[in-house]
Amino acid sequence: MKIIIQRVTKAQVSIEGQVQGKINQGLLLLVGVGPEDQEEDLDYAVRKLVNMRIFSDAEGKMNLSVKDIEGEILSISQFTLFADTKKGNRPAFTGAAKPDRASDFYDAFNQKLAQEVPVQTGIFGADMQVELVNDGPVTIILDTKKIDKKRPSPASLVFLIYHKNTPKMKSGS
Repeated sequence: MKIIIQRVTKAQVSIEGQVQGKINQGLLLLVGVGPEDQEEDLDYAVRKLVNMRIFSDAEGKMNLSVKDIEGEILSISQFTLFADTKKGNRPAFTGAAKPDRASDFYDAFNQKLAQEVPVQTGIFGADMQVELVNDGPVTIILDTKKIDKKRPSPASLVFLIYHKNTPKMKSGS
């Protein structure tokens, strides 16, 4: 998944002149789904998004998450994040997931997000007009395929701790 995260004071998405989704303070997400995205990408993205400390605390430090400020999320599907611009002048979008798979994955992503914070959405595949007031501006790119592979996952940590603390059997016993 590739996600553009924008801290906003307000944002809305309209389709054919009708407001589809509207939020006040929170995050505007432009969400692209790749063909190899799995449940672990979805879980990682949701965990990062709801806990990312990019809102200012009382001292002006970016120390609060969207959950901490009781903010909202406006999530917009955006397959163009997978544009390949290496050849010619017309971008190719073959790096994005096929529409059926991407739509289901995007819906699952928004459902998981909505378990954590209020979520508004556009309509997958629709021609949308997005309006926002970027706060800061703060704009961050999250790519779930660029996770630091050197850091062990929580499951591997449990495995390592368990095996480190398990008594070894002596040979010949």
